[in-house]
Amino acid sequence: MADYIFIRKSRNALSSLIHTILNLLLAVVSIGATVITGNFIIGLVLIVVSKWRVFAVNHRYWWVNIRSSLVDFIVGVGFVLLAYAAGSSFLPVHFVLMALYAIWLIVIKPRSSLNAAIVQALIAVFVGSTAAAIFAAISDSLVLVISEFIIGYAASHHVLVQGDEHESSFLSIICGLFFAEIAWLSHAWLILYNFASTGICVSQLSLILTILSFLYFKLYNNMAKNSGKLQIREVALPIIFSLVVVAVLIITFSQPRFNIH
Repeated sequence: MADYIFIRKSRNALSSLIHTILNLLLAVVSIGATVITGNFIIGLVLIVVSKWRVFAVNHRYWWVNIRSSLVDFIVGVGFVLLAYAAGSSFLPVHFVLMALYAIWLIVIKPRSSLNAAIVQALIAVFVGSTAAAIFAAISDSLVLVISEFIIGYAASHHVLVQGDEHESSFLSIICGLFFAEIAWLSHAWLILYNFASTGICVSQLSLILTILSFLYFKLYNNMAKNSGKLQIREVALPIIFSLVVVAVLIITFSQPRFNIH
């Protein structure tokens, strides 16, 4: 019996090690191939192939699996597109993206608590919206609007699915529409913050949507804990903080070419 337990633990440890190595390779190769080839196709193909388990079941469960994997897919695609947008010569930002994507795959993504789900959703909003905003400059506004609808829907569903399934679907569609509306309104005045010569850039839209998503999850959590009633005293600080930060971003940091040094 003791030998069996030892062998089982050894196999589990080996399996975990292999899984970690494969995730690390996915992070490095998907972004590295994007930079080397100057094309994001290979990186996106690797991201899609890594999600083979989504379709390795009866087709009746494909939509359920796709919805549950949307946040991970958005983060992966976002990192690859950000690497492509940064250029075809290796810059500090490319190594930062590799490290962050590896941390996402190995440390953040496997966690399943409610707080972890919120963190995962916020990361998807930030990374996905930044990539969408950058590519909106070379594409139609419809691309940004559709992208933000998917991001908003995925982030909301990822968190709310921990509760009532039917309620999460309805609220997630509303959240997606809200994201799409914000994206449509901001398309004519997209602001990017550049960090000197590192190649790192962040969109104002992604910051605003991430902050509003944080507030949304706080309010929903509060209502879920209090039988559908909002306790203002418990959420007053997050509301004030979120609104102040958004106001500062819009009023103070809305120059077309604002550089953070």
